[in-house]
This record gives sequence, C-alpha cells and structure tokens, in this order.
Amino acid sequence: MARDLALFDQNGYDLTDLEQCYAEANLTPVHAHREYRHALKASWFTQPDKVEGAVLNHSLLFERKGYSGEALEQLKSWAQINPLIYKIIRIRPKWGLDFSMDYVDRTGNVFEVLHWEYDGFDFCEVEARKQQLELKFTTTDWDDAAASILKLKDKWHHLDFFAQSDWKCNYFGIVKERFKMVIWD
Repeated sequence: MARDLALFDQNGYDLTDLEQCYAEANLTPVHAHREYRHALKASWFTQPDKVEGAVLNHSLLFERKGYSGEALEQLKSWAQINPLIYKIIRIRPKWGLDFSMDYVDRTGNVFEVLHWEYDGFDFCEVEARKQQLELKFTTTDWDDAAASILKLKDKWHHLDFFAQSDWKCNYFGIVKERFKMVIWD
C-alpha cells in the first residue's frame, strides 16, 4: 500500500514500513530512531552518564540495504501494482558514521565540540574511514579539546553550519564530513 512507503528518506537511513518488514524477515534488528523513525543502526562509541564537560550526544553506525535475489523479484512483481515500490528497488546499499560530542558547563556554555557524519556506498571505504576516525576519537581528550575550542569561539561561533563543520574538521585534522548522499541508483 502507499502508506507502507510513506515518508521515504532518499538521503538518509530512515526505513519505510516495507523496508522494516524486509529487515525483520531477514533477522536484521530494526531500532527506533527519534521516536517515529526506524533505522538499521548500532552504537559506535558510548560514554557513562555525564552531565557536564564533554558529553557524548550520540555515536552511531548506520546501514541502508539494497535488494537482490528473491526479495528483489518479489518487489518487482509488487511494483507492477504499486510503482512507489521502485523507490526501494532502486536503493543502493549505503553505510554511515555519526559522531556527536557536545560541551556543557555550569556557567552556561553549551556547544558542539564536534559533530561529524560520513556516508558512503562502498563498504570498504566507509570501514577504512571508521578505523581512521576511531584512532583519532579514542586518543582525543574531549574535555581538553572542548576547553581549547571554547577559547577560540570567536573563530567559529559566527560561522554557519557547514563552515563550522569545516573549521572543526580542520581543527581536529580529520576528513571533511560527507552526508545526505541520495541512495537511488
């Protein structure tokens, strides 16, 4: 039905109801993501509960599956009745990395120390990027990094979203973000 493909996300990882059914049929756990959204995701980094200093907002690994074999044939037959299903048929598999470290203190300072997202259609390339960033993220003292960035607030605070991201990626010496890649073939 049309509602089974409602709110199709062509840039990200939110699954339609039909995609959720396929994931469940293939024993792939689907997780709630921001109440009404569902995604194939797993935790990447975790942090014990913390209320001040560098606080991990979220750190996730994402996946969006493509379809082949019997599932693809089934979808193609259904698409003859409901062409909206071609939205799913045309999906390219996609993987994503999402890391968000915030800072808060008792004087009211609050900002993203780093919010870095990276998507790709080549699993090996995304996995290599993950390994590279894991080394950087695990060796960074995030409280010290936050204190340093706070001292440089006049250099980045006035910048828009993308310019702030570029500034912080340069500051940390990491590759620029890449996300919101359209999944259709």
